[in-house]
Amino acid sequence: MRLRNVKGSRDVIASSQYVIQEPESVRGSWKESVFKNSNPIHLEIGMGKGQFLQALAFANPDINYIGIEKYSSVLIRAIQKREENDFDNLYFLRFDATGLCDIFADGEIDRIYLNFSDPWPKDRHAKRRLTSPDFLALYDKVLCPDGFIQFKTDNRDLFDYSVEVANTSEKWHIDELTYDLQHSEFAENNVMTEYESKFTALGHPICRMVLSRR
Repeated sequence: MRLRNVKGSRDVIASSQYVIQEPESVRGSWKESVFKNSNPIHLEIGMGKGQFLQALAFANPDINYIGIEKYSSVLIRAIQKREENDFDNLYFLRFDATGLCDIFADGEIDRIYLNFSDPWPKDRHAKRRLTSPDFLALYDKVLCPDGFIQFKTDNRDLFDYSVEVANTSEKWHIDELTYDLQHSEFAENNVMTEYESKFTALGHPICRMVLSRR
């Protein structure tokens, strides 16, 4: 469930040093202009309150992280958590992922995380799913040649749809696949999101796959 409107959230986001306000202006120069280094960039689309990315940023100072969230009332929670931490390799965007190519140049991103995305269960909304062919085409443009996508969800219907999309694609290949992450070989190095912690505690199996180009 998404958070309802949080009064003043847009003002906080507009003034935050951790939110890039005009991402189009740094397209093709994120490393130099924003991070001031040449480290790889990992991107989470639909980052929620930011627990996942902030854990990664703290553990991996040699990687640059960007989190995209289109809901102001959610992004403000990530900003509040970010203000409690002292690291310089994580920035946020209030942005809709349909415009990825407007803010990232070809091959500028090294890894994309999709965690517990909105399942958009109705067939007429399938194009809005972040693992739809249309979105995969966007990822293909902004990912570097050996870049990959990691996708996690507790929604089996969405996962089955995503597996089918990947299996019928001429571009993408499934490198890793599990329908029960916590009891798989991939559990040891898994970093949980807020939703994942909650669902795992309830005993819900988490599905995970990694996609790369063929």
